[in-house]
Amino acid sequence: MTPLRTEKNLVKITTDHPHGVGTDAARPDGILKVRGEFAYSSDLWAEDMLWGTALRSPHARARIRSVDVSRALAVPGVHAVLTHEDLPGVKTYGLEIQDQPALAVDQVRHHGEPVALVAADHPETARRAAAAIAVDYEVLEPVCTEEQALDPERYGYVHAPAEYRGKASGNVLHRQRVVSGGGVTDEVRARADVVVRGTYEVGMQDQAFLGPESGLAVPAEDGGVDLYVATQWLHVDRRQMAPVLGLPEERVRITLAGVGGAFGGREDLSMQIHACLLALRTGRPVKVVYGREESFFGHVHRHPARLRYEHGATRDGRLVYVDARIVLDGGAYASSSPAVVGNAASLGVGPYVVPHVSMEALALYTNNPPCGAMRGFGAVQACFAYESQMDRLAAALGTDPVELRRLNAVEEGDALPTGQRIDSPAPVAELLRRVKALPLPPAAGADLREMPGALSNTTHGEGVVRGVGYGVGIKNVGFSEGFDDYSTARVRLEVVGGEPVALVHTAAAEVGQGGVTVHGQIARTELGVERVTIHPADTGVGSAGSTSASRQTYMTGGAVKMACEAVREELFARGRARHGWTHDDLSLAGGKVVSEAGGVLASVADLLGDDAIERTREHHHRPTQPFDPETGQGFGHVQYSFCAHRAVVDVDVELGLVKVVELAAAQDVGRAVNPGAVVGQIHGGSVQGLGLAVMEEVATEGGRVRNPSFTDYLIPTLLDTPPQPVDVLELADPHAPYGLRGAGEAPTLSSTPAIVSAIRAATGLALRRVPVRPEHLTVRRPEED
Repeated sequence: MTPLRTEKNLVKITTDHPHGVGTDAARPDGILKVRGEFAYSSDLWAEDMLWGTALRSPHARARIRSVDVSRALAVPGVHAVLTHEDLPGVKTYGLEIQDQPALAVDQVRHHGEPVALVAADHPETARRAAAAIAVDYEVLEPVCTEEQALDPERYGYVHAPAEYRGKASGNVLHRQRVVSGGGVTDEVRARADVVVRGTYEVGMQDQAFLGPESGLAVPAEDGGVDLYVATQWLHVDRRQMAPVLGLPEERVRITLAGVGGAFGGREDLSMQIHACLLALRTGRPVKVVYGREESFFGHVHRHPARLRYEHGATRDGRLVYVDARIVLDGGAYASSSPAVVGNAASLGVGPYVVPHVSMEALALYTNNPPCGAMRGFGAVQACFAYESQMDRLAAALGTDPVELRRLNAVEEGDALPTGQRIDSPAPVAELLRRVKALPLPPAAGADLREMPGALSNTTHGEGVVRGVGYGVGIKNVGFSEGFDDYSTARVRLEVVGGEPVALVHTAAAEVGQGGVTVHGQIARTELGVERVTIHPADTGVGSAGSTSASRQTYMTGGAVKMACEAVREELFARGRARHGWTHDDLSLAGGKVVSEAGGVLASVADLLGDDAIERTREHHHRPTQPFDPETGQGFGHVQYSFCAHRAVVDVDVELGLVKVVELAAAQDVGRAVNPGAVVGQIHGGSVQGLGLAVMEEVATEGGRVRNPSFTDYLIPTLLDTPPQPVDVLELADPHAPYGLRGAGEAPTLSSTPAIVSAIRAATGLALRRVPVRPEHLTVRRPEED
């Protein structure tokens, strides 16, 4: 869908290359993917290859009394069986806190935790051998709820107290408070004419990428290992892997293989260490490919959350205070929970001016599945709660919910509860105005196929009610809280076949977001060439950071831009030295060096000859600060992005079925480097929010996952995806390359509360939990009255 674009405050780019920045450049991998010819990591193959698999715990919490691998070793075709005793290095790893064992040592802490590994000459042989491993478990009562986790003396410690790392205390993994305006006191509460309170719940969502975890490890002659894998962060994978493998980092080489989606689920390690351990032990290449069930156990999920909010406002709708507590279930291991907590706390009141805030966010260790990064990263859970509160406040005041949001919306120059002032455009009120002004879809006609549930012949339209709802959110971009966020790019300009060609080499993981397209666009824009080759991402170049936090176009795009500029300046220097140019307005276009005053001065091919120019640059965003642990004050985030949604739903109140009729969005992206890809990101993020709103949840019982399949874990299909009009604003951020603003996550925040708001409007129910299920819509409970 072609976006509606607002051409305002655009950053001037170097050239108007037809396939450069600001154009709908085609994806270089697009045709291969459409034809089914793209090589994903699960397609990897090597001569003399073995297959690896893991034996996983059937229990959420248990002590391991013994592990007997003798029967597995006796299976014909088995080449290795490993337990934690075979680990050559340290036993644990982790993104932020090294608390997760590569293989369980003396206990298991979650359902599906890996206990042993097998390498065999056939995948079915490996699975049969793994099943033959005898593990003697002493099953323990798992710690699964907030109440249990906060009372470890009674219910137990997920980790022994001596094992806690970082700021963890008891089963509290991480805590962050935000206090502004002196906090919320009795005196502050007295200033509010209207007060609304609510407790909200968000279920555990899975990233549900279609390409399960997979990779190929190949032992090397130097005693190291080469790993080809689908991941999101090559260098941090290596940093975590090398100590467990007992190798220096330089002998662990990682190359990105084809990635079938990620959304945060590949930011942690899955099969990487296991494949390498087996390859190093057997001396042969080892391939590991998860099935769908194992994939549910093999990666982190979105944190389930319980959120308690109290909002106070004046009679005219001005917010006076927000008092809130956010409790996130981090599961058995830390993963990125500390950063998720930081986001939830610092963004927890939404894109609103609130004079007084008392906020506490914490993540708990439990024996539930580990949770970590997923699109939106802590801000999703908070957005559902604060937007639900804004709807309740509007109802209590008898005012329009959109106008209430616009009245309190932040603007450029406003301070957030962390004390950080927004120093780039923050068009929250304008986004709400625009999305509300978009034409509404027509009412459902006589065609029963337009009704919720009609394709399964469950309704003829009786009991169907329409509702309209809104949501808006704020999301940070890039790594925060003092992290030195940077990305590296190497650019080489040379002549091939008489034509200048740029080679761009980064370690940025292409996970479907379109980085390979954007990097080519930037090189064409800055170097004025048509032919650009993207080198495979690997650890042969400096880190590009993670493909997460909506940061890659900003960070790696910025690094590519800087490297191209360095190459360009060296080319100009050669021309000045050779030809005595004195022009100060040199640029590159169409493979030529041009000047507005002097016209075409030389061809790039002639200037280069048989030589090449190669430059490597690191792009660092401006520094941020850690939040004060007690007040949350600090310049914690480098950039903010904003998106607003309007949802239109039809609800069959008799059957409890919901059809999202339309999901319109308005978003400021600073600069659309690739407008078509930006709209695709907004569409994709919106649909993941739709899934959280009405269908997606990893169901657990006593810590055990009950639905590890796409039969029982439901995700939106084409039939569930409505038309999605998009209004794209481009208000440049003066601190960012090209003025761009990270775009991938913000739509995931606001789509969920907008859809639930529309369902509330149709049904009159409070609906304080997502996903909304049919039984929530057909049975009125006392608390809904």
